[in-house]
Amino acid sequence: MLAFLLVAAVSAGTTAALTYREARNAVLQTAQDTAVTSFREHVETTAFALPVLGGDDLDELLRDIARKGKPHPWVVFAEYGSVRASSGENPVSTVITPELRRAARSPHGSFERVVKDGVPYLTIAMPMVFKASPDSELPSGLVLYAVMRMTDEQVNVDALLIAGRDGALPGLAVSLIPGLIAARSVLRPVRKLREAALHMGSGRLDTRIPVRGSDELADLARTFNASAGQLERSVRELREAEERARRFASDVSHELRTPLAGMLAVTEVLDEDADGLDADTARAVRLVSAETGKLAVLVEDLMEISRFDARAAELNADEVDVAEAIRKTLNHRHWTDDRIRTELPDGIRARLDPRRFDVVIANLVGNALRHGGAPVTVRLRTEPRSPGPHVLIADVVDSGPGIRPEALPHIFDRFYKADAARTRSAGSGLGLAITLENVKLHGGTIYAGNRPGGGAVFAVEIPLHVEGEGAGG
Repeated sequence: MLAFLLVAAVSAGTTAALTYREARNAVLQTAQDTAVTSFREHVETTAFALPVLGGDDLDELLRDIARKGKPHPWVVFAEYGSVRASSGENPVSTVITPELRRAARSPHGSFERVVKDGVPYLTIAMPMVFKASPDSELPSGLVLYAVMRMTDEQVNVDALLIAGRDGALPGLAVSLIPGLIAARSVLRPVRKLREAALHMGSGRLDTRIPVRGSDELADLARTFNASAGQLERSVRELREAEERARRFASDVSHELRTPLAGMLAVTEVLDEDADGLDADTARAVRLVSAETGKLAVLVEDLMEISRFDARAAELNADEVDVAEAIRKTLNHRHWTDDRIRTELPDGIRARLDPRRFDVVIANLVGNALRHGGAPVTVRLRTEPRSPGPHVLIADVVDSGPGIRPEALPHIFDRFYKADAARTRSAGSGLGLAITLENVKLHGGTIYAGNRPGGGAVFAVEIPLHVEGEGAGG
């Protein structure tokens, strides 16, 4: 639209300027040619007695020439040596410039347009010459000057300027109409395309654009509709596949719980009698017992993940002493030896789900002991956030080699193994993923990184005042 207006403005302005210039030159040129030709003819046909002497006769002669001025009356001045005379009141003109006096030495004379006190004048210089022969002329020393006001021409030129301006502005205004029509025809489909993209971005994948015409914008709308349809089908298939996978994991987990409970009971009995068996049988019994325990943990973790995926996980928050809650977690799992160091100041209270917070701390400390290195430090503190409430920060720092940089972005992914060669582990591979979901349920965040001196760091940040406790995750 701006480009269209710019082209229209330049076109209208250029046309008006060229028209004004040509008309102005024509007006001034006509007046100038008429005045110069007329003055030359009168000077050539008027006889002056030489030497010229000042007096009433000379003044009358100049007034006679002035009365014959075309296209407007002149004021005629004569200069001859020290003699100065004019057809007006003043014998000397203030309009005649030194440049014109120097140009008057030419036998053919000269002229000049001058503006004096805001008034335009045409000044003409015409020397009197003697014809010594048909091919030569001699100056007589007498120079006549005609001074003509060009106020009428200036009025006509100003009128042309106003007419050009008044003609260009309506033309520019009229050009806005096709410009607006053209812009509207382009911007309306673009605006609809933008709205459709926003709707799709908000999840309304069934959004389509009405197609009108057969131009490039119509082709764009058809392409958008085709892409949107393909995207809707792909997303629907992905959601169906995800739902089937989630339902499969949930169903399998539920179906495995009952037989696993029986298997755990049997393996416990076998464990108790393993010492009375021969070495190979005892080793096999203990292996079956250990693997059954791992399978039970995996099933429980899968069920927990399925609850998060189904948005069925709930936060049962209560006000707790955070330091005491962490101590209970460590004591319950017998992590009270010199492998664990704690920095747990008393007096920090927060609204947490004790069970889920216990899972968070247990998973992080267990992960540090298994894959990091002792000693493992558990720190607790609070920090202000601007804007927002204070946050509770729990750090778990190990003394191992740390996390490889390429593994950091995936450390909370399900079943992700930082060590590709480690195909088996003591955990289910879902611990950190469950930790992340539990922290999100509290409205917090969790970060993983490495200390400059070595060792992995996991930092949990939970707002001390979380709105909507107890809502589903």
